[in-house]
Amino acid sequence: MEEHVTRYVSEEFKQPLPPPADNAGIIGTARKNLFATPLDAAISLVTLLVVVWAVWNLLGWALFDAVFSGSDRTACVATGDSEVGACWIFVSSKFLQFIYGLYPDPERWRVNTVFALLAILTAGLLIPSVPKKGLNAALLLGVFPFVAFVLLTGGRLSFSGGQVAFFAMLAAFGTLIVVPSRSDLDFERPLMRAAAGLAVAAVLALLLSAASSRAGIAFLGLRFTAFSLSALVLSALSILSVASAALQRGGGGRVAATALLVPVLIAAALAVLSVDFGLPEVPTHLWGGLLVTLVVSVTGIATSLPLGILLALGRRSDMPAVRLLSVIFIEFWRGVPLITVLFMAQFMLPLFMPDGVSFNQLLRALVGVALFSAAYMAEVVRGGLQAIRKGQYEAADAMALSYWQKMRLIILPQALKLVIPGIVNTFIGLFKDTSLVYIIGLADLLGTVRRGFNDPNWITPSTPATGLVFAAFIYWLFCFGMSRYSIFMERRLDTGHK
Repeated sequence: MEEHVTRYVSEEFKQPLPPPADNAGIIGTARKNLFATPLDAAISLVTLLVVVWAVWNLLGWALFDAVFSGSDRTACVATGDSEVGACWIFVSSKFLQFIYGLYPDPERWRVNTVFALLAILTAGLLIPSVPKKGLNAALLLGVFPFVAFVLLTGGRLSFSGGQVAFFAMLAAFGTLIVVPSRSDLDFERPLMRAAAGLAVAAVLALLLSAASSRAGIAFLGLRFTAFSLSALVLSALSILSVASAALQRGGGGRVAATALLVPVLIAAALAVLSVDFGLPEVPTHLWGGLLVTLVVSVTGIATSLPLGILLALGRRSDMPAVRLLSVIFIEFWRGVPLITVLFMAQFMLPLFMPDGVSFNQLLRALVGVALFSAAYMAEVVRGGLQAIRKGQYEAADAMALSYWQKMRLIILPQALKLVIPGIVNTFIGLFKDTSLVYIIGLADLLGTVRRGFNDPNWITPSTPATGLVFAAFIYWLFCFGMSRYSIFMERRLDTGHK
């Protein structure tokens, strides 16, 4: 009797079978996610009807019944039984005003140049494949602000002795921050401690100078008070102390040059701002539209991030005085609404200034927005610092890195990567909050659009809705762009920590 054995093992790979027809494609996806049960089907149908109704009415208002040609309000006024939708000719006729405000027509090339430089430098910094990131960042953050200021205003600034002393004090503190982060110099050295003490003394002298309005000392062609001149001298001695501390260590010539770099750059910036380039002066009360929105938002964003980092580090500092001052600053600004900050900067700040000292209306708003957003940014950065494991700090200490080297090279890169969503969220909120400057008389994009509603040539029932939709689209365009770039950077910097 012969035994038959059935062969049941395949000798070749079998191709996968296609999914069932009722589970594939658009029909299968809709059946699975939208019509799986009778209740799901009912909810999906009702939602679909609402969406179709909303989209149809929106298209009818924005396209089918909209007005795209005409010369005045009569084209956007309904006659008889006809319906009039969006009055887009209002936007087209006011478009240049929405962008430039009342900036003089012959000088608008200066605004266009600033916009172009900002777009080119920002794209070069944000696109990963573009080389020379360090040079690009230096041009964007160090050179572009002064070029933009000269182009937009015309330059030719004149500085008082107190203002020069203030910038000298900033140079001293900038040197105390930059040099330790670029070398092994720390505040354990006597000269570094002396430099810090001199910088603090310069701050106190400036505060005393603010209470004194008598400028009777002539120096370098400027008029100083005794306190402001003392602040200038103390700041210079602080910078020289840092340079001397660098020269005392072996091979410290490069570090000493770094110590002198910050004051040299600030002095060069002041010189550029005071030079006459032949550009007509354009006062800031003529600025408006998207120009003011970008000036306020870009200044706030560029200022709030470094200030926020310093405040976050100060709040986690082991020095009680620094920690207390940082906590007071952060909690004060976070506890006050931005509109109150703007009113305070606009109307109350001049009352605390000495006689003859005043700030530009736009500058007051910039200072208020920057300080307000820095407080929120500090808490975002502090969250990233707390998320770093203790082992990272211990590893940095084991490598004998100074505090600033540890933060710059190891801790802050990891912390900032973790809080990219929070940082961008703060930027987006700041960009939208710039619309509040309209309350204090600055014509930003939204304010310029709202002012256009009062033009007798364009008063129609559909004008306000059309203008607000246009402004909302511009805000959405910038905010959506920041959001998408944030997502791109999160994916690019994802190191797979699980």
